[in-house]
Parts: sequence; C-alpha cells; structure tokens
Amino acid sequence: MSVHEELTSVQRCLDDLVRSVGRLEKLMGSGGLEMRRVRSDTDHLRESIALLRETAVTAAAPQRRPDLVTISDTPYDPSLWVDTDDEGLGARGRHAP
Repeated sequence: MSVHEELTSVQRCLDDLVRSVGRLEKLMGSGGLEMRRVRSDTDHLRESIALLRETAVTAAAPQRRPDLVTISDTPYDPSLWVDTDDEGLGARGRHAP
C-alpha cells in the first residue's frame, strides 16, 4: 500500500475511535478524570495524524535541486588582496623575530 492509502486507512480507524469515544462518553459521562484523559488522548492522536499527513504531502513533493553557480577558472584580480594579511603568517613586509 502507498503512504496515502495507509494514512487514509488510519484516518478511517481514528474516525471510528472518535465516534466510539463519543458514545462511551455519553454512557459514562464526561466529568471523570479517566474519560477526560481518553478524550484528550484521542484529540492528540487526531492532531498527530494531521501533522503526519502534512509531512507525507511535503515529502512526496518532488525535491527541487538548488540552482548551480558557475565559478570561473580565471584567477582573481590580485588588487583584491593588497590590504589583507596572510592568515597565520602575519602582515606583509614583516617577519618573525
């Protein structure tokens, strides 16, 4: 099965769970800690499936390659480096003691 079909199946089961929890809540009442916890867990599961569905849609989208940048093989203009120090070697024209 594809990811889309699996998510649809999970969504169907989750909808059945939500309906069952609703019926159970009518029979037992919604005031108890246990029932509130089951309702909260069901809501969290619904949110998690929605996030998973969004992730699956994003992952299924074709990945776009970044634009390539052409770098010329010609040497840079040496005047660009006149006022810089050679890293680790100190300033030009000076030498170690």
